[in-house]
Order: sequence, then structure tokens, then C-alpha cells
Amino acid sequence: MKRSSRVFLSFLIFLVVLSCSKEPGIGGNSTIYGKIVAYDYNAEFTTLKGIYPAADEDVFLIYGDDYSYSQRIRSNYDGIYEFKYLRSGDYTIYVYSKDSTLTLASEIYAVVKDITIDNNRQTVEVEEIKIFK
Repeated sequence: MKRSSRVFLSFLIFLVVLSCSKEPGIGGNSTIYGKIVAYDYNAEFTTLKGIYPAADEDVFLIYGDDYSYSQRIRSNYDGIYEFKYLRSGDYTIYVYSKDSTLTLASEIYAVVKDITIDNNRQTVEVEEIKIFK
């Protein structure tokens, strides 16, 4: 085989391998799941009224380095959420919480968790997310 043919074949194989790598997102067989717990305080955040599973909270998932969320689901009655059928890669999950410092003009902030899926068929449990109500 000529040297130029080997170089071309090597380049072709490189392009095929490069095109097979997929970015984070739907299309895989991995799962990210976790639980949200609500800490319910009075308006001044001086008295804790209760701690309970945060049902029906919006949970947002960002694929890789995207700027906006890629998926949004709601937690179930037990505060559990689950994103299925994901490929390997980096993800960011966030949930909104009341501002317990009472210093933000918006009165809310995002509780953010970064997650990495390393392998196919991987199930990643996210550390419990605590929010204020």
C-alpha cells in the first residue's frame, strides 16, 4: 500500500471515529435522578415550620455547555425526579428556591448541581437538593 493511501485511510478512520462521538443529551441509556426536600420557613426565615418532600417542583436539566435548559420535568409526590435516556457527558441540574438571606431582589435563586455520566447504562444519583419555601 502506498504511503499516501495509508495516510488517506488513517484520516478517513479518524473522521469516522470523530463523527461517532456524541454530545450530552437524549439518545442514550443512562439515568440521572434525585430528591428535592423543602425547608418551609415563616416569611422572615426565623421559624422552621416543616421539612417535607418538595412535590411538583420544576427541575431543569442542561446538556453539556448549552446556555439554556434542555429538559424540564416536575418532581413527584415524594420529591423524586428522574431524567432518562441520556448519553455520556456533563449535565447541570437546577431547581429554584426562595432566598433565605432576604437580600435578592428576585427573592429566588437557583440551586445548581453538576453531574457527569461516564458510561453507558449508568444511573447517577444526585445529592439531595434542599430548597426553601
